[in-house]
Amino acid sequence: MRIHIIRLISIQLWKQSLQNKAVIVLLMILSLLFVFAAYTGWQDYKVQEDTRVKHQVDVRHQWENKPDKHPHRMAHYGYLIFRARYPLSFFDYGLERYMGNSVFLEAHKQNTVNFSEAGFSSGMLRFGEVSTAMILQTLIPLFIFFLGFSCISAERENNTLKVLISQGVRWKELLAGKILGLLCLVGLVFVPVMILSSVMWFSLTGFKGTVDEFLRLFWIGGAYLIYFFIVCSVCVMVSAVSKTSRSSLVKLIGLWLLFIVIIPRTAQAFGAYLHPAPSKIDFDTKVENELVKTGDSHNPNDSYYKGIKDSLLQAHHVKTVEELPFNYSGYIMAEGEKISSGIYNRQWQKQLDIYEDQNSINRSLAFVNPFQAVKDLSTALTGSDFNSYIYYQEQVEAYRYQLAQLMNKLQMENISNKKQQENDKPYTISKDHWKELPDFQYKFIGQRALFQNEIASVLSLLVCVLGLLFVLHFMSKTIK
Repeated sequence: MRIHIIRLISIQLWKQSLQNKAVIVLLMILSLLFVFAAYTGWQDYKVQEDTRVKHQVDVRHQWENKPDKHPHRMAHYGYLIFRARYPLSFFDYGLERYMGNSVFLEAHKQNTVNFSEAGFSSGMLRFGEVSTAMILQTLIPLFIFFLGFSCISAERENNTLKVLISQGVRWKELLAGKILGLLCLVGLVFVPVMILSSVMWFSLTGFKGTVDEFLRLFWIGGAYLIYFFIVCSVCVMVSAVSKTSRSSLVKLIGLWLLFIVIIPRTAQAFGAYLHPAPSKIDFDTKVENELVKTGDSHNPNDSYYKGIKDSLLQAHHVKTVEELPFNYSGYIMAEGEKISSGIYNRQWQKQLDIYEDQNSINRSLAFVNPFQAVKDLSTALTGSDFNSYIYYQEQVEAYRYQLAQLMNKLQMENISNKKQQENDKPYTISKDHWKELPDFQYKFIGQRALFQNEIASVLSLLVCVLGLLFVLHFMSKTIK
């Protein structure tokens, strides 16, 4: 291929498009939409993070300043955790509006993450929100189709296509030039969007962005660039095989509806139909039924825990629990917490497996639908995907277990086994012990795990590119 010919063709497409006033108006509308989406996302993140930090500090202060209490009372007093958002989530909301913002932690019980924005919104949220990613994924392809639906079919209609070919322009050069021209036109919007997103990300982090965040932003830019190349290639190919510009436009709009609206919605419904997930009531019932079989740690006459008591007395060569070198109730509570957490985690993993089976339908379709691939990859890179949410829940559960077992440990070490009389003062420990519980530190999912989760999305984008290059090469040999 001759580079100068490709460049001339792309420049011609560029000039023709920018001479069209409708294109200029569309560029202005898209620019305004991007500014609006970026600002609202930036403002929303800033307000939520400021609120989260304030309330988390208040919760910590209240915890540390609780008066002297019995450790088990503190375990049930509980702790409140607020979910931190990844700094790049302003770019792509993903599941952000459907994920809860806070969770109450207490002993023996795993509570759900509550107060999602979807729970407080009207039904309009189901139609999506205007985010930077949403515009890039759905509206930019329409913009590309508007620019390029007639890029070759119009040449055929005007009888200038034969002139170009007769002058020595090869089909491969023509196709490559048109694709490059469309990509450059998209760059008029995409490059400023990425620059604006970079500035907003840097400001949200207090101008202390991490290398991980920068790399994620870089991968986001690369993913969308590949996505736009795929869309531009499809647009040029459809225009090349269409006899008229009208038929080309109809085909492209049909493809847009199929790949961006119909296939994702159908795959979602199909996944839920093939792999139905139990409701929360069913899930809680399964956990409760399994817990009943293992006994009740709060019941001193429970047969299961009576066996533990007998083995403890035998191991320490004593006759009563009052003679044990540690608080017996604290030990039993710790054992009960260990058992109940294990049961919950097993049932929760089964639930996650069902969700993974549901999502696998969408993931498999990503190999034929680049929209699904870039959507999954975008939400993962911005920390607003399903895997990030599960990663957060796992850390919250680990922290809840740490809290409960710390209180049980304090009870074992500091509370007497002696039975209290009617007029005795309740057993308590110093409030200084509450500071032994470290504050919750949420760690975002690492890039290695992220790309392991999204390997299907990455491969599907690469497969689409290689497939299109092969088709373009084949078309350049056969098209007339």
